[in-house]
Amino acid sequence: MNVLGIETSCDETGAAVVNNGWLVRSNIVASSLKDHQQYGGIIPEIASRRQLELIHYVVCEALDKSKLSLQDVDCIAVTRKPGLIGSLLVGISFARALSYSLGKPLVDVDHIKAHIYANFLRFESEKHVPLPQLPAIGLVVSGGHSSLYHVKDYNRFDLLGQTKDDAVGEAFDKVARILDLGYPGGPVIDRLAKQGINKELRFPRAAMPNSYDFSFSGVKTAVYNYVNKNKSVDGFDPAKVAYSFQESVVDVLVDKSLLACQRRRIKSLLIGGGVAANSTLRERMFDRAKSFDVQVYFPAMSFCLDNAAMIAGLGYRLFSKPRG
Repeated sequence: MNVLGIETSCDETGAAVVNNGWLVRSNIVASSLKDHQQYGGIIPEIASRRQLELIHYVVCEALDKSKLSLQDVDCIAVTRKPGLIGSLLVGISFARALSYSLGKPLVDVDHIKAHIYANFLRFESEKHVPLPQLPAIGLVVSGGHSSLYHVKDYNRFDLLGQTKDDAVGEAFDKVARILDLGYPGGPVIDRLAKQGINKELRFPRAAMPNSYDFSFSGVKTAVYNYVNKNKSVDGFDPAKVAYSFQESVVDVLVDKSLLACQRRRIKSLLIGGGVAANSTLRERMFDRAKSFDVQVYFPAMSFCLDNAAMIAGLGYRLFSKPRG
């Protein structure tokens, strides 16, 4: 079965064709990030206007690259939630019109759950790579979300915990703004932190005991206060601040995820979302998971950011096995 996926939850316009829920035949993403950088964040109206301009061309390119026509598509999957209202409307309206005109079934997909499902995607050259096993613990870390799930099946995601304030990606962006590093903050802090390794500066970790929930506003405020107090002092080093902030965030993510695996007696951990591209998170999670005998999975870098392949993949599973 060939599923055409459409993703427009934020600033990206994505379309992809995925076969049988895992084989990616095409994955096209057009981003309007440059249009937002001068504002230090996503401007919803700019995002939706660009998506209106791009969606037809992106879908056509995805079909061309897959070497399939619309008649070869068996099902259409589209992001329904969560996301920016205007952006979601662009994708949903386009998908509904396409579904109606072609007489093809339409499946609504949850964007957050799709980030976890991204671990099941493979390109033709990766056909030999084993797929993860369920049940699993799923961690979504992105600019808008930080959530921990017990993934019992493709259509059953039980929420264990989530952020009570800032999402982890949002915290990265805000700390980058405090340090005048530009937007988006995740990649630049990841790079800068490698130059600032130190033991003398330590920011707080919000443990939130007896809970799988997260909180990142406290560490963000601690960074803000520290920078305001010390930025004019000789020896102030933004790289050390970036390193210590990142250490605080990564420690909490790793601890909570592996604790969930241990308590639920689950041996698979699936990570998804834009912050899944963070090199320290990847290294620390793989290293710590060994002592728990847990197998950790991260998507390919191209599937960490918002994309339509993850929508098409999960859409296939939901169409094939709807919730009873």
